[in-house]
Amino acid sequence: MATTTAAQRRAQARIEYDAFIRSCPTNQLLDRISDKWVSLVVSALAQADGPSMRYSDLGRKLAGISPKMLTQTLRSLERDGILVRTVTPSVPVRVDYELTPLGTSLAGLLSAVKDWAELHIEEVNEARERYDDDDGDASSADSADSADSADSGRTSSVS
Repeated sequence: MATTTAAQRRAQARIEYDAFIRSCPTNQLLDRISDKWVSLVVSALAQADGPSMRYSDLGRKLAGISPKMLTQTLRSLERDGILVRTVTPSVPVRVDYELTPLGTSLAGLLSAVKDWAELHIEEVNEARERYDDDDGDASSADSADSADSADSGRTSSVS
């Protein structure tokens, strides 16, 4: 029986990852990084003036995020190795967040998605309006099609 090294086993495991399978770790990672707040936190850190941002600066930058959600998002990103948290003892305590090299590699992708959304929102809104306007017509057409189908199944008893 041939033996394999740890590096060979890791390489084989990488080949076998399939994000379409719910139990695959890559599926779980995609679930994490596709979260709206994750995308915005990573993009904000990538576009920061300096190498890091304070917790309060992130809270101001991300309109609508609650302190609880910001904390949960930052903790999950720290756990996944996307960012590092640095606590500086002072009064009040200063907490800074900075992207890791892994986070920087992800930031390009997530920032591109954010930029795409900002660039194409008008087109998306127009498409939504067309769909919503047509949806009422489609419902009427579906009802008419159903009525036509029902009528075609009946026989006429006209003498």
